[in-house]
Amino acid sequence: MKKACKNIISYTLLSLGAAVMLLPFIWMLVTSLKTPAEAIVIPKMWLPKTLQWTNYVQAWHAAPFARYYLNSLLVTSVTTLGQLFTSILAAFAFTHLQFYGRRTLFAVLIALMMVPGELLLIPNFVTLAHLHWIDTYAALIVPWLASIFTMFVLRQAFQAQPRSTYYAARIDGANDWQYLWHILVPANRTTITAVAVLQIIGSWNSFMWPLIVTNSDRLRTLPVGLTAFTSEVGTNYPLLMAATLFVILPLLVLYLLLQKYIIAGITKADLKG
Repeated sequence: MKKACKNIISYTLLSLGAAVMLLPFIWMLVTSLKTPAEAIVIPKMWLPKTLQWTNYVQAWHAAPFARYYLNSLLVTSVTTLGQLFTSILAAFAFTHLQFYGRRTLFAVLIALMMVPGELLLIPNFVTLAHLHWIDTYAALIVPWLASIFTMFVLRQAFQAQPRSTYYAARIDGANDWQYLWHILVPANRTTITAVAVLQIIGSWNSFMWPLIVTNSDRLRTLPVGLTAFTSEVGTNYPLLMAATLFVILPLLVLYLLLQKYIIAGITKADLKG
């Protein structure tokens, strides 16, 4: 009886938490099917009188979303692959290679994680301006090809790998490069998948940096494209919510496909940490 009561309380709290988390998404979906007048009426109308499915068609044609999708896909793919490559190499160096100042360098990198990202916007922008990279794909991609957080997570995962595996591979004739890509990386694929998904979400939803370094529609990404529904006379909330669904839909599909790997990777990283 005591165990049953605990389960009831636990599931009740979890259900309430899930409802609270889902409420903004439900509101977004409902608002995307309203008329502009219904979206701003006070008190709020929860359900529209007539479902406005045409809002999705109007939202898609209100801005070049096909171009925005291609830009977001390109930037997200390249930055994710770049971060994984550089972070895997750095994590391997900090766990398996001996070099002067290794601990000091790692401590400095961890300390840099405490610096708010907003403080780096102006220095990075000035640097890219001197390189004449403003309003180019290089400005959207190059500054995000490395991540201290990803390196730290992978270092923790690599550090938990038994050293005997490394020595056995070296005795069998494998060099460091072969051991890294044929043994270490496959053994930690769940953790790598988890950090990759986190990077994909962060890059896909990035708004401030693409807004600063792009000036033309041909380079803008999806989050920046949502500004097309805001003007001096106000915001068209139904179209904005419909366009927002365009942005989050790929992430929802990605999560549903990789949910098992995400949970396993995060749990594995926590246990190793």
